[in-house]
Amino acid sequence: QVQLVESGGGLVQAGGSLRLSCAVSGRTFSGYTMGWFRQAPGKEREFVAAITWSGGSTYYADSVKGRFTISRDNAKNTVYLHLNSLKPEDTAVYYCATRGKYISLGSSDYDYWGQGTQVTVSS
Repeated sequence: QVQLVESGGGLVQAGGSLRLSCAVSGRTFSGYTMGWFRQAPGKEREFVAAITWSGGSTYYADSVKGRFTISRDNAKNTVYLHLNSLKPEDTAVYYCATRGKYISLGSSDYDYWGQGTQVTVSS
């Protein structure tokens, strides 16, 4: 059974930083693409960042490019999302997800999801 567990969310002031973690179990972690998505109240879930199985390629939404960094540690079966220069509009529940070998930016292409972690940025 594949499980994804996010952690690291919280309340932070604008301009601050957080590091989200997503621990994966029940799957050979190193062979799969990992992605982060977010959903704000009243809005659809949107792509934030993704990383290929090797960590060699990363992709970002334009809204977070230059501020967020995705990384992974295959030895620890964990993917990270470093959030810097946070803005109130980054407030959302952040989800990690996993899919097959090839990268995708579409949420419907991901097979397994975590329960989400809340990030709240105050102005």
